[in-house]
Formats: sequence, C-alpha cells, structure tokens
Amino acid sequence: MPKIRLLGLRRTLIAIIIAGGTFSFGYILGSKGYQVSIEKEDSYNVSISRELPAERKDLEFSLFWRVWETLETKYFDKDKLIPSKMIYGAIKGMVAAVGDPYTVFLPPSENKVVQEDLQGSFEGVGIQIGFKGTQLAVISPLPDSPAEKAGAKAGDFIIGIRDEGKGIDRGTGGISLPEAVQAIRGPAGSTVTLTLLREDSVEPIEIDIIRASIEVPSVTLSFVGENENIAHVKILKFSGETLDEWEEVVIELLINPEVVGIIMDVRNNPGGFLQGAVDLSSEFLDTGALVVIEDSSDGGFEEFKVERIGRFKNQKVVILINGGSASASEIFAGALRDNEKIQLVGQTSFGKGTIQEPQQVDNGAGLHVTIARWLTPSGFWVDEGGLVPDVEVKDNPDTEEDEQLLKAIEILSTNI
Repeated sequence: MPKIRLLGLRRTLIAIIIAGGTFSFGYILGSKGYQVSIEKEDSYNVSISRELPAERKDLEFSLFWRVWETLETKYFDKDKLIPSKMIYGAIKGMVAAVGDPYTVFLPPSENKVVQEDLQGSFEGVGIQIGFKGTQLAVISPLPDSPAEKAGAKAGDFIIGIRDEGKGIDRGTGGISLPEAVQAIRGPAGSTVTLTLLREDSVEPIEIDIIRASIEVPSVTLSFVGENENIAHVKILKFSGETLDEWEEVVIELLINPEVVGIIMDVRNNPGGFLQGAVDLSSEFLDTGALVVIEDSSDGGFEEFKVERIGRFKNQKVVILINGGSASASEIFAGALRDNEKIQLVGQTSFGKGTIQEPQQVDNGAGLHVTIARWLTPSGFWVDEGGLVPDVEVKDNPDTEEDEQLLKAIEILSTNI
C-alpha cells in the first residue's frame, strides 16, 4: 500500500470514461503560445500572433506555419481550407501525440455526442466502447440494444467500421474514441457494419446493426430468489441521473422488510462520474477510504472517504462484475471488497484505472485530460489486470440462464 498523504477532498465531479486552459474568442495553442482568432467558423479572416515564450523558442514551431502557408498558396481547392477545421485538427493532433487514448480534444460535434452519452438518450447502436491497450474494443452492449441483438459481446475487438450512407469504410488502427463514436452512431433506421475479432474466434466476424433510438436508465431494480426477497440492483452507468434513480431504489428497499440481501450488479457498466461511485459505495460502509487518487501534478495521494451514513451497511451484499465492468464501476466494487470483504462474483473486470477531467471550452468544444490514476483502498491499480472475482463464474452464451446471477443468489441464500 502506498504511503498516503491526504490532500483534501475534491468536490468536483470527475468523469472517468471519456474526459485546460481558458479560451476567449478564438483558440490558444498552448499557454501564451500562438494565438489564432477566428472571426466566424468558416471565415478566412485569421489573425495570428507568432511570438513564442522564451522557453519554447527551440521548438521550431515555424514548421507549422510553413505548412499552413503552403496549403494556403498551393492547395488547389481553396474551399476545403477552412481555418476553424484546420485549427481543430491541429489541436486534436497535438493532444493525440500524448499517446493516451483517453486524453482527447473534442470539436463541438464530437463533444455533443459525449454529452448525449451522459444524458442517456441518443440514436445509435447501444454499445459502450473503449480501448484494450491501443485496440478499440466493446466494453459492453446495452441490454436489449440493437448491438446486443446483432451479436456484439463484451470484450470483442472492433477492427473495422463500415457505413455506406456516411461513406465510411475504415479500420480502427489509430482511431480516437470520439472518432469511433461518431462513426458508429447515426440516425435510427440506418445501418452500420462492425468487423469484430473475438477472443475464441480465429477469423473476424461482421455484424450489421440497425440503429435505433436508445433510452438508457442508469439504475434498475428487480427481486429474485426462491421467495423473491433478494434485491437485484443493476447500475448500468454512473451518470448525472444515477443518484436520483438510486434514491428511488433506496425508498423501495427501505419500505420492504422482506429483503434479506442485495445483489449490486455492475456487469457491463463502463463507468461515468467518480462522485457517483463514491456516493453509492458509502451506502454500504461505515468508515474508510473508498478510492485513492495518485495526483499526477505532484506525485501525492488523495483519499476519497465515506461521506454519508450508510443505509445498507448491515445488509448482506454480493457484487456482480465482468469484462464490461470498467472505471467507476471498478472503483465501486474494489472499495466494497477492500473495506467490507464483500464478495465479487463473475469474471475479471475491464481494467481502467485512470481519471479524466472534462472541460468545456468555447463554441461547444471539449477537452478531456487524464489527470491521475486511481488505486483501490488496498493499493491495487486495476490497469494491471482488472479486478479478479472471488468467485469466478462464466456466463454460458448457449443457455438462457444467467449463471452469474444464479451464483450470487445461491451465495446470499446460503449466508442468510
């Protein structure tokens, strides 16, 4: 366990799946560097200040302007030289050069997609995507979504995207997460074809997915077990609506004296807001650290501790995880296991242990920056293999049974 230096609790909501500077009327490339002012999005009226700060004079930034000016003078189709798009492209390239697929600059159209994800309503295929290493992968298909019905599975590598209507036919090498989302998402009724590479398959497979309107709740409740006295709570993501939806579940559970156990199901939960994971974890704990943040700015550590009186701290609980459980859902599962020895059932989680801070900048653009990595209270970094369940159970795709859920019911029923 690393030595902890308490830095003071951050009160901001930090987005963990898809994450600065101040931008005035125009765009600043770096702090006090070249300033480009664009009077309107498609205008060529660009004023440029080329004075670099002393510490950056050796960066040979003149190459940028030499290429810019060459395009302006040589490129045959001047209608394609749109300064705003060129600047957006330059910023995206600069950020991408960091080599972190989760640190991204989002032009307005891409940033809008991210905001729709957090709101839970959009048109698309209903699939959560991320990276395994540098390869685009399916984190999870949403329940009953077009992607799930077409056969997409958690853990599939996405190696190709084709959409004739959009004129897209490309591999995914070097693709950013926002670019992939934009390519896969589209209007209801249209079709996108994904080429997938599955762990147990030798050859790639292609699936055609017909897009639809997707409404995604973040919390659902049902009752399972022989006497239907075990609550099965699914947390599909940690979004802005999660806490309100969770409160509705809490009321149902507190007024139901017959509940003898709770299954917290974060299978195929790709993450979301850190604060949501902290708040829900606190419901099952008395005291203790929930997550440890390693601050990238000074190498110090910060603890997020239990912040509320746990309303279910005396309840019997099991947590379901699988390869689609990522980020904030791993924080939730790791905190409860480390603090209360609550059992994790299912399969090894996705393994995403970094934190992105989202910032909105001018004209609807966004910047998501990896600002830190997080550790479970015991000091484990999930990037090094994910959370391994205490009870490993594979879901058999050839049956209609949910073997993992049945195991969780068995565990709670045995311990009553």
